[in-house]
Amino acid sequence: MSRLPWQVLVYPYRMKVDGTLEYALLRRADGGWWQGVAGGGEDSELPSEAAKRESFEEIGAPYDCPLLELNTVTSVPISAYSNAKELNELWGGNVYVIPQYCFGLKMSNSEIVLSEEHTEYRWLSYEDAQPMIHFHANMIAMWELHARLTGQGVTELGLHGLECMLPSKSDG
Repeated sequence: MSRLPWQVLVYPYRMKVDGTLEYALLRRADGGWWQGVAGGGEDSELPSEAAKRESFEEIGAPYDCPLLELNTVTSVPISAYSNAKELNELWGGNVYVIPQYCFGLKMSNSEIVLSEEHTEYRWLSYEDAQPMIHFHANMIAMWELHARLTGQGVTELGLHGLECMLPSKSDG
């Protein structure tokens, strides 16, 4: 299997009986931070196929769970990977960042079976999940997912949870 020079980020979500949304965050075993399902493409996979496969491998999500492709595409420095040197050689020796394609995954069943990559998971409201997310780019993906699922546009949702990414007026 050949690792492709991109990765996916997937946020599982569910609708509770009372109509509120919850998002699953997973704690990484290797770094201890919270994020969604994340992983790289393999062989000739499309990002949507990798999102389904990674979701199955990391949380046991059935392949028939609906996948929502987000507009959010971020960059991940390959220096963030423990095998960065090996990946850089695999991809031609001049790769500094790779794109990360983002998705939401609708879970009708809230049962998550974690792989060894994660130590725990939590179902959380958007407001509780957002400050726990480690990487700013991942916060943007969740913001977009929540805005789409709630039908809120940029005016209604504003920057809720993303204020930390804006330069302060004193930075100007």
